Amino acid sequence: MSSSAEVLLAFRQSEVSPTKRCDLPPFESLLVESPPNRISWKGEESVMSDPLRECGRVCGLGSLLLSVVMFSGCPSQKSSAPPAEADSAATETDAEHDAASAGAAETEAAPAESDADVSEAIVTETIEEATPASEPTTPVGDALPIEVMLGDESLLSGISGEGPLTVEEIQAWLDTPGVHEPLSISLPLGLSLGANQIVGIEENPLTRAKIELGRQLYFDTRLSSDQTISCASCHDPAQGWAAQTQFGVGIRSLTGNRNSPVSFNRILSGPQFWDGRAGSLEDQAVGPIANAIEMGNTHDACVECLKGIEGYRIQFERIFGDEGVTIDNVGKALATFERAVVTGPSAYDYHAALKPFLEQFPSEEDLADLKDEDPELFARFEEAKAAAEATPMSESALRGMELFFSDRVGCTACHVGANFTDEKYHNLGVGMDAAEPDLGRFGVTLDEKDKGAFKTPTVRNVEFTGPYMHDGSQKTLEEVVEWYAKGGHPNPWLSEKVKKFEMTDQDKQDLVAFMKALSGPFPAVEAARLPE
Repeated sequence: MSSSAEVLLAFRQSEVSPTKRCDLPPFESLLVESPPNRISWKGEESVMSDPLRECGRVCGLGSLLLSVVMFSGCPSQKSSAPPAEADSAATETDAEHDAASAGAAETEAAPAESDADVSEAIVTETIEEATPASEPTTPVGDALPIEVMLGDESLLSGISGEGPLTVEEIQAWLDTPGVHEPLSISLPLGLSLGANQIVGIEENPLTRAKIELGRQLYFDTRLSSDQTISCASCHDPAQGWAAQTQFGVGIRSLTGNRNSPVSFNRILSGPQFWDGRAGSLEDQAVGPIANAIEMGNTHDACVECLKGIEGYRIQFERIFGDEGVTIDNVGKALATFERAVVTGPSAYDYHAALKPFLEQFPSEEDLADLKDEDPELFARFEEAKAAAEATPMSESALRGMELFFSDRVGCTACHVGANFTDEKYHNLGVGMDAAEPDLGRFGVTLDEKDKGAFKTPTVRNVEFTGPYMHDGSQKTLEEVVEWYAKGGHPNPWLSEKVKKFEMTDQDKQDLVAFMKALSGPFPAVEAARLPE
């Protein structure tokens, strides 16, 4: 067996070029599995399984070293960023696409990185924000940490206390050292492989104060015309950060014609909505406020309402300076909060982190030599092994993993990268048998090839986000598997990636089991504490 020094030398000599891609399956070597985790939601505990996904196959010894870096955590680096420019945004469902599609950006989402150079895969993008307009006047307590992994409960737990937020509590929070500092972030195991795909934080840096403001806005029904609908109405943490209805439901129980997309892991996503009509999370976030069948408000009325709430007014002024409350800043705050909502490691992720060790050191003798020659690397192995054993993938899920990444089934033709989506648009034939089908991306680009094409959703935590497809027409994952197996619904624009394939009943069960093995814990979030 090679010494650890030889392993490192061989790895350096075989590094993959940043522009080179490896063959499918791209992520299998990095998958990991995690055990069920308990999370707190509104004072109750519920069992959630951990989600992760593979970001790209790194060949040979490279996969081992990448696994070591994955499990030990990606380094955070802080880079300077100019003051954030105003972007329109606010959380919105995709219930009614026509109301907001006019003038939408035609920007195509960039494909997810699946096999970047190891050095790229582990570099965590960082964020620096403009200096707040006014410095804290009365420091309270120790400065909060600047380096943080997203998913840290302190980011979403709200201002401590009970009941509605008082002005005094908000002032004390804004005076806390560190809350206005741009955060240097890292991503949880699995998602960390997509660190070079982070979107939006240079233009709109993350700070604790802005995340907290966005949290308050996200759950506040006062953004709607009749004070009955919030962002969380259609993107509910208790329902997988989506809604378990076929379509989003707005004011007066009005509905559109599309299913509510998830609002987690948005930090790895550019254009938003099923048709990608919003060029950024900021653009997307404010749309529902003025959508007649969602929040039914106007942007001007929403801004005036927030200006009339002292707790909001002082936060906007401290965070955004003289601009204060504007609809663009509402969007920035909401987008910042949503970017802080990420899924934790899954059973698949832990499995993927351990796999390279087992491949490079297959025997007990190899492991004994590793322990003698490189105790630190051996300790990493033991840590990865313990995590994988604590959150094991089932035999069915392991078989399903092989199917998922196989050419025969071809799931990775679209579901790739750290978040298991290519961020592109495809016609699967869903709804194309209607007399007047929803043409999806075509409404944005007017390109014939985009007729009936919709954005690929993430497979992470997918077991919690049904019903499925852009029209919510498929209630279960089993129905989704059946749809793909039959080759979708024939139509002139059907994606060439959709092909009929044969599967046994056991194959179908295994594939669903693997998708469930991509589930990880959602972060706990405070929903009730809002400004009085």
